[in-house]
Amino acid sequence: MEIATLLGIVVVFGAVVASLIMEGASPTSILLLPPIILVFVGSIGAAMAGGFITDMGLIFKQLTLAFTAKEPKSDEVVAELVSMADTARREGLLALEERARSIEDPFLKDGIEMTVDGTDGDEIYDVLHTQIATRRKRDKLGIKFFADMGGYAPTIGIIGTVIGLIHVLGNLGAPEKLGELIASAFVATLWGVMSANVMWLPISSKLKRVSEAEIAHMELLLEGVLAIQSGTSPRVVEKRLRAALADGGGGDVAAEAA
Repeated sequence: MEIATLLGIVVVFGAVVASLIMEGASPTSILLLPPIILVFVGSIGAAMAGGFITDMGLIFKQLTLAFTAKEPKSDEVVAELVSMADTARREGLLALEERARSIEDPFLKDGIEMTVDGTDGDEIYDVLHTQIATRRKRDKLGIKFFADMGGYAPTIGIIGTVIGLIHVLGNLGAPEKLGELIASAFVATLWGVMSANVMWLPISSKLKRVSEAEIAHMELLLEGVLAIQSGTSPRVVEKRLRAALADGGGGDVAAEAA
């Protein structure tokens, strides 16, 4: 589990609780169920309204990914690709057939299997590049959903505050209750702003960061597979992949394939 996102959220909520205590207020004063339900359920519903119901299964997977995704170990993959390039150069591409069965990464496994089968480099590029495009499209869906929630939550919170103030105006005959009712009304705004800036927008940013890292990793694998398929020297393969790592991604794979 990658703890940065969870730790960051816990730290902010901890700071809010500490601030309330230092001000002499009780942390339970903001734990009011009606505004919490309105803000969280309302934000989810508003974001859902902008998509399809079938998107929701993917959204929950993306939410899990924000808390569990780890940075790809590209250095280890480079060593593996160089080793396979060396084997292919000395023993031929068919020598990689047994090795392909033990590859855990499905993207790399597809590439090596197509290479062993004698698939043309352009066809390998087309298939793997389509997988990358599909992954990028799927990731954008999750990123947008949580960014939308971050945009809607403060407004939903204001709606909750207006509802609370309507309740206040209905109780003007009981002035001893006005202070408590007004304070409760603004809890919805607090949860709207806090959920947006502490949860939804950071989660969207994390998913974007994860997507960028995974896409760069896949582009690196694609470049390595194409180099192996073309019979490139292991030393050149390593230099090319190390250069791609230093550049922060897989480089222009189409140009390399050409």
